[in-house]
Amino acid sequence: MENKIEVRNFNFYYGDFQALIDLNVPIRANQITALIGPSGCGKSTFLRGLNRMNDTIRSARAEGEVLLDGKNIYDPDVDVVDLRQRVGMVFQRPNPFPQSIYNNVAFGPRVLGMNKTNDLDQIVTESLQGAALWDEVKDRLDQPALELNPGQQQRMCIARTIAVRPEVILMDEPCSALDPVATLHVEDLMRRLSEKYTIVIVTHNMQQAARASDWTGFFWLGRLVEFNETTELFTNPHESLTESYITGRQG
Repeated sequence: MENKIEVRNFNFYYGDFQALIDLNVPIRANQITALIGPSGCGKSTFLRGLNRMNDTIRSARAEGEVLLDGKNIYDPDVDVVDLRQRVGMVFQRPNPFPQSIYNNVAFGPRVLGMNKTNDLDQIVTESLQGAALWDEVKDRLDQPALELNPGQQQRMCIARTIAVRPEVILMDEPCSALDPVATLHVEDLMRRLSEKYTIVIVTHNMQQAARASDWTGFFWLGRLVEFNETTELFTNPHESLTESYITGRQG
């Protein structure tokens, strides 16, 4: 099984504070990797490091390598706009633009000029189908996206992400603002999307990690304590700290 991303000896700093310490993480292609651990342990910082979204923080700096298909994304010749097209992000809370459903999904392809060589209607349709939302919105694409319920808004944000045809989708607690039914919709969707995309998800919900992922990494105070196949990590953890955390005795 090949790795889509390989993180090697990765350290990350906010000014003098070291948030991530000597991380080595393999992220398998077309699999779902979940990152678990208590608040403030570095999960989201690590996730944002995979498409350099931390670059916008003035005091932040990274050391080590994040290899995407063998190329270090922190090399000086890397085009960050191109990188973020290849490695998309879905945020914790749905963040629709105050525009129509159609224009939300079409936004990225228009910015990137994809509509000059592709049929924009087809991109929007395929993206909404890919996000399991098409049947619910196909007759109201010109209506404001903000009128959708929270679960639909999050799936629309996923459609907006896949519209630019990424290779990797990062999800930062994508279900934390959703009810249980909408959460299961998104989990089912992640499973379908992993046939085409590599997915990395940060979650505080250990049941979600156990249900929805193939691999799980347990973070603690900026370190990766354990990384293994999800069923193995949850049923037979190799580290006592992992066992304490997943059984609720620690964290």
